[in-house]
Amino acid sequence: MAAPAIREIGEGDLDGLLALNNAFEAETSRLDTGSLRALVATAAFARMIGAPGQPPDALLIGLDEHADYDSVNYGWFRAREPHFLYIDRIVTAPHARGQGLARALYEAFFAWGRANGHHLATCEVNLVPPNPKSDAFHAALGFAEVGRATIKNGARTVRYLARAL
Repeated sequence: MAAPAIREIGEGDLDGLLALNNAFEAETSRLDTGSLRALVATAAFARMIGAPGQPPDALLIGLDEHADYDSVNYGWFRAREPHFLYIDRIVTAPHARGQGLARALYEAFFAWGRANGHHLATCEVNLVPPNPKSDAFHAALGFAEVGRATIKNGARTVRYLARAL
């Protein structure tokens, strides 16, 4: 099987990516066009898989420690790590699941991070509500828990994860 074509997110991709993101808002968080545009603009790594003009297959948006980003979870890492990468969101469309796209995006992100002098990748996974598939995926990639927090007025508990690059 050929490696998926990973490409940078462009302005013309935003509508499709917004729909994909918001279909999984319980796992990621809801965005509007302006907030997605701002997130992509501040991202160190904003990549997707999917042909232009077609519904996207997958996306990954990652930040470094210099991002202008107001997020409780990103802030948790920023308060503890002087130099890190943060995976803000990874989403694979239902029609593209099981094809290794999320893993390919993560591997591209890790390679980009190493090439740019980074040594630590971080993210969070929901504990409440549970996300066992994401837990298993991140464990298989070598992530380990480094902390927990209850957020959104007690509605969500997250596990903070990290791995060396």
